[in-house]
Amino acid sequence: MTDTLTTEAAPVDVTGEDPGVTPAGTDIGRRPPKAAPEEAADWAGRSLDDAIARSFEIIDGVMASFPIVGTYWLFSGGNDSVILGHLLRGRYDGVLHVNTGTGVPETSQHVRDVAAAWGERLHELRPKNSYADLVMGRVIAATGPNAGKRAVWRGFPGPPGHRVMYRHLKDEPLMRFRRSVVGTHGRTRKVAFLGGMRWAESDRRWRNAEAVDPDGAIVWTSPLVHWTNEHMKEYRSLHRCSRDHTHALHRLCFDGALPLNEVTEHLHMSAECLCGAYAKPGELEEIEFFYPHAAEPLRALEREANAAGIEGCRWGRKPPPGTPDGDGEQGPGGRLCSSCELAPGEGADPLDRWLELGLITAEQHADLTGVPAEVRASVAGSAAPSDFGWLSALLPPPVAPACPQCRTPMALGAIPLLWECPRCEHPAAPVPQPTHDEGGRKAA
Repeated sequence: MTDTLTTEAAPVDVTGEDPGVTPAGTDIGRRPPKAAPEEAADWAGRSLDDAIARSFEIIDGVMASFPIVGTYWLFSGGNDSVILGHLLRGRYDGVLHVNTGTGVPETSQHVRDVAAAWGERLHELRPKNSYADLVMGRVIAATGPNAGKRAVWRGFPGPPGHRVMYRHLKDEPLMRFRRSVVGTHGRTRKVAFLGGMRWAESDRRWRNAEAVDPDGAIVWTSPLVHWTNEHMKEYRSLHRCSRDHTHALHRLCFDGALPLNEVTEHLHMSAECLCGAYAKPGELEEIEFFYPHAAEPLRALEREANAAGIEGCRWGRKPPPGTPDGDGEQGPGGRLCSSCELAPGEGADPLDRWLELGLITAEQHADLTGVPAEVRASVAGSAAPSDFGWLSALLPPPVAPACPQCRTPMALGAIPLLWECPRCEHPAAPVPQPTHDEGGRKAA
């Protein structure tokens, strides 16, 4: 059954097992930064049964530790979230699907079909502001210093606009749903949102994902956070129909079958959101090949943006320098965006990465990105706008230290930031630092 936004939420038993119980194992390998102290560091050598047991422990711990009044499976239509829903059938009160209005329609239909086949109550959420309105600059800031004055965004996003798109297209409808369930009683009533985030998905997930992440009235819960890619592969092989026959729709060939979204077979992603912030080269052409009806609205929006004189008028391209960077909102960077990450060595300017890591402030990012890419390239003597050479050329040259052996001023070698002595023909040893005695004088 499919619902619009509802205020009803079935009560959930908040009793459960001790959340501190963990499967036996040894701590070997890297530990994700946000893993619980008792979490096994390396799940690569653990069995699928161990992984499943830990998933249920996570759920039981949440139910025992928080006043949960509603538990909801976040189903994007992707390969990871469907495993979560399949594993936890009977443990959640409903299905949440955010229909961003800019995805491949077949994915949202897949979600509807699976929820109906399983007899689950589906809440299909839609954003208040449309993607087209965001791109065309028709959404005016409601908070912050630009409230009522400036659009939150204008043009297609690219990586710098991902946060704005996520907040308006995905986060806003989820927060609205949360309010419909708990109202103003966030201290005494909470909802558990079950998502499919995993440490093994990407470097960003490895750094940021955690099993339980309480945030106000929402307890974001990732029961599969510890599952490896091998665990996922094994679970699919056990539960998805692989018989050589004409499959039922979504491969729901038998009771208990693991569904398959055919969109993921073609595009290797759920494609429930095509905001294009982290689009790969050729992605729109690939979508156009398999799902031309999904690509045409994006092409039409490109034409509309171009006719309106919007500089960032190409889907999947980084907007030009000087594009407004939102209304000052500091919302989530994208808990639900598993594929929103640049491929290694691809796409965004390093300055965007520095901003994401907190190495520079938003003001410094704005100042630096105010230098046009072609100027950076010409200053650096390189055609690559994402190269660091332009920045090196604009900064004062470093002062060369003296070679510790012959005292000749050293020069930067072929390996960046490695000083070499041109006379001794060897990489320099670390330059000894002067020591001081207790009185602050240099020691002999």
